[in-house]
Amino acid sequence: MQYRLATNSDIGLLAQLNQQLIQDEGHRNPMKSAELEERMARWLSSKYEAVLFESSGKTVGYALFRRELTSVYLRQFYVCPDCRRQGSGRAAVDWLRQHVWQDAELIRLEVLCENSVGLEFWRAIGFYDYCVTLELNQRPSSQ
Repeated sequence: MQYRLATNSDIGLLAQLNQQLIQDEGHRNPMKSAELEERMARWLSSKYEAVLFESSGKTVGYALFRRELTSVYLRQFYVCPDCRRQGSGRAAVDWLRQHVWQDAELIRLEVLCENSVGLEFWRAIGFYDYCVTLELNQRPSSQ
């Protein structure tokens, strides 16, 4: 697998992959493609970086992250469905840890509670539960 830092020319691709991530994990984000592109452009022009994972000229996935003083905040991580369960995600995280995040003391990320596949993946590669965020919807949907 090859890894490369995303550039502004990759914003459209990153937004497409982000939209797939939103759907796969069951996130309630209602943003459309154009909005996701705008948001990705803002992130990449600020403190965020993205790395694309590729194999034989095909996109396998991506990671969007922000470096902090002694840690890394991994905001998004996505592996395309046809590349899952083949070691691609684990290989990508290992590569990032060795080549991009090597100075970080801690890597933080968030996983939606309903995303059992994501939770299983992160725990399998050594991540552990740290906190739980709770919400109360004060405007229940009408039935």
